[in-house]
Amino acid sequence: MTDLLQKLPAPPRPPNSAEPATVARHVQSARTIMEILFGPPAIRAFSVRYPDGSLESAGAPTPLFTLALKRAGSLSRMFWPPSERNVGEAYLRDDYDIEGNLEAAAGLADLLIDRFSSPQILLQLALVMRTLPRNDHTADDQTVTPEFQSSGLEVAAPTSLDGGHTTSGSAHSKARDAEVIRYHYDVGNDFYALWLDARMVYSCAYFPEGTEDLDAAQEAKLEHLCRKLRLKPGEHLLDIGCGWGGLIIYAAQRYGVFATGVTLSEAQASLARERIRAAGLEDRVKVEVRDYRDLGLGEGEARYDKIVSVGMFEHVGRANLQAYVQQVYRLLRPGGLFLNHGIVVVEAAVPPGAVEQLARLVFRQKTFMHQYVFPDGELVYTHEVLAHAERLGFETRDIESLREHYAMTLRHWVKRLEDHHAEAVSSVGETGYRVWRFYMGGCAWAFSTGRIGLSQMLFSKPGGRSSLPLSRADLYRPSPSAPEKR
Repeated sequence: MTDLLQKLPAPPRPPNSAEPATVARHVQSARTIMEILFGPPAIRAFSVRYPDGSLESAGAPTPLFTLALKRAGSLSRMFWPPSERNVGEAYLRDDYDIEGNLEAAAGLADLLIDRFSSPQILLQLALVMRTLPRNDHTADDQTVTPEFQSSGLEVAAPTSLDGGHTTSGSAHSKARDAEVIRYHYDVGNDFYALWLDARMVYSCAYFPEGTEDLDAAQEAKLEHLCRKLRLKPGEHLLDIGCGWGGLIIYAAQRYGVFATGVTLSEAQASLARERIRAAGLEDRVKVEVRDYRDLGLGEGEARYDKIVSVGMFEHVGRANLQAYVQQVYRLLRPGGLFLNHGIVVVEAAVPPGAVEQLARLVFRQKTFMHQYVFPDGELVYTHEVLAHAERLGFETRDIESLREHYAMTLRHWVKRLEDHHAEAVSSVGETGYRVWRFYMGGCAWAFSTGRIGLSQMLFSKPGGRSSLPLSRADLYRPSPSAPEKR
């Protein structure tokens, strides 16, 4: 990912030099397309700025955002052929911008899926799209970022864009998992520090009151996890996918545990170790660059009292889910607790009809995410995790949805990223900034509308005392003071 994102974009393109009559025809075609897809301006909640500078105001008194079209052919590359990836790649190319609330813009997806399910609308669009240029990017187009200019491809064809990540080897093999994790997480610690909290916790925060800032909400999440695990001084905690070490450091400081974290990212491990040393916890906390599948009982590792996995099992894959749960079961002592915190699919209450299923297939949802953000990422249903866990012998003790909390977390991240636009561009380039803004804004909408969810699932392993109380009251008592080291 670093190779793709490290270059800076060139200066803005000079004004459109096409003949006035041609510009007027293209703008009129663009207006027609917008009306076909989104209705007349009077019913829209957003404004549109066309390439000639004209503004089509929203019907709402306060527009949620402005869609700024940069070129005559922007809409043809965004929406034809219909695909989520084309919309995303057009944004990366600066064919358009979203000025304002990106989450609200992502909410147009449902309307687009509905429109693209209609053969009549598809025919209308095809006829109008033919009047727009597909190739109005030129060789010296100053808005195309250097990585695209140097690709040797026709930049007007989004489907051939030479970007994102090309994986090698078998999906979810150890080598390929390490490769895709490095692609996502080794972008640069400085980049993540721009928009994460002080502890750099890259997972859903917890907002007990809803008014917390990001730092307070992430600390509340760490406390919530530790309380659910009922951590006690002297226990051994394993964190699978420990990131930059926020949870294991917190658990050692506040609960007096011995903690081990594993990650596949060298960049994360390096900073986590620095933070462990700075906290004086080297005798209690360690981080290893290691695949969780390589943790074995025959290599000197003790059985863990508690195991936690936060925002990691999305990378496991449905085919490997049973092996993942089985490995955790093997490493956990009898009576121990396992807390799995991750993003899940939320099953629709009403199954989609045949036309809608076809439209969703045509629209190719999630392909942008797989290409540019999380190669090999795969979400599963909560009930699939429960089934595998209980089949292996785990007892389900607690399930909590934090879906709304993740939407709030993502809004904080997007706002902080936007506030540090210049620094982000210096770190990962304009294209990289746009990848992250597009993906996080879209995810905020998906969580807020229930397309995806966040489940915390607590399991106990039979064979010993789980030490769980009779109620959940202990989760909500005032925070305890930090224990003395043992």
